[in-house]
Amino acid sequence: MAYNGHFTKNCFQPLFGFTSEGDCLGAKLRPGNVHSAGGAMEFVKPMVERYRAWFRLFGFRGDAAFAKPEIFEYCEEQRITYFIRLPANENLDKLVAPHLSRPVGRLPKSGITVKIVDLHYQAKSWSRPRRVVAKIEWHRGELFPRIGFVVTNSRLPGGKVIKVYNGRGDVENRIKEGKNTLRWDKTSCQRFEANHARLKMGVLAYNLLHMIR
Repeated sequence: MAYNGHFTKNCFQPLFGFTSEGDCLGAKLRPGNVHSAGGAMEFVKPMVERYRAWFRLFGFRGDAAFAKPEIFEYCEEQRITYFIRLPANENLDKLVAPHLSRPVGRLPKSGITVKIVDLHYQAKSWSRPRRVVAKIEWHRGELFPRIGFVVTNSRLPGGKVIKVYNGRGDVENRIKEGKNTLRWDKTSCQRFEANHARLKMGVLAYNLLHMIR
């Protein structure tokens, strides 16, 4: 257990891999002071080797912590389609700036107007340019738009790229289920190995219950 600045407390920081149907393919307990994507490659590679042949479509979704060149390159080498959130920066802001004119007319009943923009972008640490899809949202009563970026090697239309990425939200619900019903967050043992084993047992119980569901 170690101090995590984001959560401002001593904790562990687990890493999970799920299918889009909610099956947990793997879980790894890590100290609280590691980067959110720390050990990601060592975690992902065995899952790809073990499970890829089981699925007709095999892809990778991750939040902004996983926006790393080594992950992009691994997915491209393995022909894995990835959808990874990209943190905003000055260069991305410049690329999307021509598309930020506020829409004319009334907002729809939802109060939100959405625009999807396809960009090509290369960060300094990247070996080549990659496709980035920007989602721009104007909300009723807000002066400035909300902007999100997803880097991908998919050929899907931009709107579908965003929809696939947003499917991560359902995975967050599965993690909440594990914490609330099977106590995945109970790590009160003295030894790290014991807490890791407890998490593994919790994941096994989750998968059995999920299979019945």
